[in-house]
Amino acid sequence: MGDRVYIRTFGCRANQYDSEAVRDAVEASGGVIVERPEDATVAVFNSCAVTAAAESDLRRSIRQASRANASLRTLVMGCAAARDRGPIAALPSVEHVIGGADMPAIAAALGIRHTASTQGPSHQTATRALLRIQDGCDEHCTFCATTIARGANRSRPVSDLIAEARALAEHHAEIVITGVHIGTYGRDRALRSPEAPRGSGPRLGELLDALVAAAPAVRFRLSSIEATEVDDRLAALLLTAPRHLAPHLHAPLQSGSDRVLRRMGRHWYTARTYCERIEWLAERLPVFGLGADVIAGFPGETEADHRATLELLERLPFTYLHVFPFSIRPDAPAARLTDHLRPAVITRRAGELRALGAAKAAAHRTRRRGVVADGVVTGHRGGRVEVLTEDYLSVYLPVERWDGRSRFSVTVE
Repeated sequence: MGDRVYIRTFGCRANQYDSEAVRDAVEASGGVIVERPEDATVAVFNSCAVTAAAESDLRRSIRQASRANASLRTLVMGCAAARDRGPIAALPSVEHVIGGADMPAIAAALGIRHTASTQGPSHQTATRALLRIQDGCDEHCTFCATTIARGANRSRPVSDLIAEARALAEHHAEIVITGVHIGTYGRDRALRSPEAPRGSGPRLGELLDALVAAAPAVRFRLSSIEATEVDDRLAALLLTAPRHLAPHLHAPLQSGSDRVLRRMGRHWYTARTYCERIEWLAERLPVFGLGADVIAGFPGETEADHRATLELLERLPFTYLHVFPFSIRPDAPAARLTDHLRPAVITRRAGELRALGAAKAAAHRTRRRGVVADGVVTGHRGGRVEVLTEDYLSVYLPVERWDGRSRFSVTVE
């Protein structure tokens, strides 16, 4: 190949995994990965469509890279690319727009080899590895463009995932289980098999059991998962094997108002069922990291709806929050809903949610201060080593106190 390739990733861990696959293919074909677009002959931008801000950042970054390197050739992949009707393709230096992570098409555009392997990269550039167990989503949340971009739920075979996990375990102390809707793992494979009873086949809990058995030295961690999809088998692993499966959930809430949840198309849970599952786990887990996504100012959200969300967030033991001010995604059904809120109202409500999230995070850290935790090194710079605990707290140590191990006990400071 001979090209120098700059890769920039926007969005979720599924996108990060896809970028690792591109990096692996580039390096296997003799290309070199570079850190700056100025040093590259080719740039790959892996795009996100979750928010308007993400797409704006993408366009700005492409323009900046083009200005910094007039001879740059650019490929755009990912979710925003899948929805592009011309604006991305018209940006400076863009030669290819490829939706999702179509590796044969990406390889052809880059002029590199592509093998039809079902196993992902055996090692990744980040200290924590990502293992994507499925792609796509069968739900249709009215605010979301990801289903449009990623397609239907598609689960990977257990045997392929075990092989990939074993390879990653040679280089990484933590593996993050990722995908677009990981709680639905296995449902599509069961439904595609005409001889299997409806609803049969391996699910997420069974997959985790198999992965833990295959790579017992690794700490696995779940990425975003719906609270009501944490079934009893998965809960048992969280409760009994915290060194194998980190006691940490990122459970999207989006709203604490059932009326707003219905407008969002999130039909599979209510505020009550979400609370019941989280409270059941919190009562039993001595250590529990809990995060959530929340949307501020969804169309039709009243002040009472907003207060219901704040009250639910206050009630549950969250340790951090990711707050997203509502933004219109042109292809998503929410764009056609009535009663859109004024920007000032959305900004105020997002600020109140973020303030609550910051207070919850500070309180959790105070409770944990002085406790010995299970830490995995996630990076080091500026003379300090960053260590991530099982409940998703970052602890920073002077580099001279680090003995080079990737996983060790650390005192929360």
